[in-house]
Amino acid sequence: MRTGKQKIILAVNTIFVLFAVVIITFYVFRDAVLKQTVAKVSHEMETEYNSTFLVKKAAFDGLSGLSLTDISIIPKNADTLFKIQKLKTSINLWRLITGDLQLGTLEIKNGFVQLVKKGKVTNYDAFLKKDNQEVTSDEKKHYARSTYRLISKALNLVPTDMILDNLSFRINDNGKKATINFQKLRLVNKQLETSIKVQTNTLSQRWKIKGFADPRNKKADIRFVNMDSGAIKMPYLDERFNLKSSFDSIRLNIQNIDKDGEELHIDGFMAIANLKINHPKIASKDVILRNARFDYRFLLGSEFISIDSSSTVELNKIKFHPYAAYETEKDTIYKLKISIPKMNAQDFISSLPDGLFTNFQGMKATGTFDYKLNFAFNKNKPNQLVFDSKLKKENLKITKYGEANLNKLNGEFVYRALIKNVLQRPVLVGSANPNYTPLDQISPYLRKSVLTTEDPSFFSHHGFINEAFKQSIIKNIKTKKFSRGASTISMQLVKNAFLSREKTVSRKLEEILLVYILENNRIVSKERMLEVYFNIIEWGPNVYGIGEASQFYFQKTPSELSLNECLYLARIIPSPKKFMYQFNDQGMLKDFAVKQESFLTNIMLRRGLLTAEDTIYKSLPILISGPAKSFIKFKVQDSTQIKVDSLAVDDEFDL
Repeated sequence: MRTGKQKIILAVNTIFVLFAVVIITFYVFRDAVLKQTVAKVSHEMETEYNSTFLVKKAAFDGLSGLSLTDISIIPKNADTLFKIQKLKTSINLWRLITGDLQLGTLEIKNGFVQLVKKGKVTNYDAFLKKDNQEVTSDEKKHYARSTYRLISKALNLVPTDMILDNLSFRINDNGKKATINFQKLRLVNKQLETSIKVQTNTLSQRWKIKGFADPRNKKADIRFVNMDSGAIKMPYLDERFNLKSSFDSIRLNIQNIDKDGEELHIDGFMAIANLKINHPKIASKDVILRNARFDYRFLLGSEFISIDSSSTVELNKIKFHPYAAYETEKDTIYKLKISIPKMNAQDFISSLPDGLFTNFQGMKATGTFDYKLNFAFNKNKPNQLVFDSKLKKENLKITKYGEANLNKLNGEFVYRALIKNVLQRPVLVGSANPNYTPLDQISPYLRKSVLTTEDPSFFSHHGFINEAFKQSIIKNIKTKKFSRGASTISMQLVKNAFLSREKTVSRKLEEILLVYILENNRIVSKERMLEVYFNIIEWGPNVYGIGEASQFYFQKTPSELSLNECLYLARIIPSPKKFMYQFNDQGMLKDFAVKQESFLTNIMLRRGLLTAEDTIYKSLPILISGPAKSFIKFKVQDSTQIKVDSLAVDDEFDL
């Protein structure tokens, strides 16, 4: 009877014998298998992708090597997608037998992959269609398992030793062209070295990628730099998306990819130096970030994907810990948390990216602060949105203002609206301007109407209304566009007095920070802010301030305005240049405008801002008597009818 040790030896010997049989069998029949494989791929390309797959010569090289020449994929009636003159590779036979393809070495000479779009026709559409293979619900949900499997397969296709010479990746998008040519790529003993030439319609550069790469152990540390002087400019994006971007260097480090039970951990860091971005939706100037680093820890489970809170983002001297998650266990939930540990206010200001906060340049501050943001959105229960923003400050004080001197609101200054980058006529905000109106000389009906429509809690909030932000976010997510803002009078004042009207990320971020400083440092009283607001906002074409507006529409002073006139002026603030569309061809308010007026009146009555006595004369129509009347399209009465009416009057008098 055999002992346990003898059984183990016998089992091992049996495995080796079987492996040897498989290897011998494979070696004997491998040419037939290779020919059959090429035919199968060719048939699949023809039937599934409407493309021709060609290989001039395919042969084995040694026991595990494979050599192919003149390989190409040509979609029907389209440009060649893929072509390589010479390809040599070796595979791990044992992994192949167990059903897993793993490349050992790879050599490619003279080839290209090109994506071509002519009009709406491309040479790659057929390869973008969705895989119809059914996937069970469990597989769909298990993000850790599926991601780890995908990463492993991808890295197994990266050889441990690689030589590429003259391999190009080309894009031709209706004449917008970009070519990235790997003139040389070497991966030997886990060391990566490349020489890359980039050519577009607008630039020509030479790049280099170098560093450490170990695909089998899932580790890498590589740098992306320019071989020539100057920054690396990203190709194609400028022509395709009007996005100009460049950087001095990028470093990508992957320290660990590990599946521990049901969780997948991916750890490492990314760093970029002197990132420059220019896009009209971001800012009117170049945005420059000198140094940025992201120490990341991604966690994936069966029903969640997240950036762990142990991750750290550094933007110059600003350092914070982000947490982001996508969860699908019960509902689809998006989460975001940001924590900025205690830091010096001046370090924060000096770390802001150049070009993104131009009004903060030159600003000085003392003190410290820390900040926390908590955001959560349940796709199935949108009204339960969580938005909690908290800033804790210690001795925070602005000692010197930058471009936007908020102190100017306390005295006389000249206001000039900026519309489409064109400065409008100057408006003096002060008593020397005959149209300037102090707050106590403005009809209380107008003050109450404007506060009701624009910012009911103006005198109690500190620049922002969290609930308004929440409702704005909910609606914007539901409509999948920016369809609602959450602008307070403080925000409108800052936007008008200090910022342009451009719709950019830069302008919105500056608005938020300036409002916070204005409201939380007691720079200007609420009454003064409201008075300036009434005297600078646009109330019609080339009409600025309530003094001009009351004359433009009603030939009155602001103190003489009736309730109906005040309701009208409050309602047109969002679109003052379109006021004429409120009226019909008889010069009377249209039905929708009358309904809006009634709605606003009812709100003010419910809030106790109006009494029944205030509305005694509300039935009187709005009569536009000032210069605004010339903007309204009145119906021209038929002259024949006028003559007939005149004769009828004469006959009546004859009687």
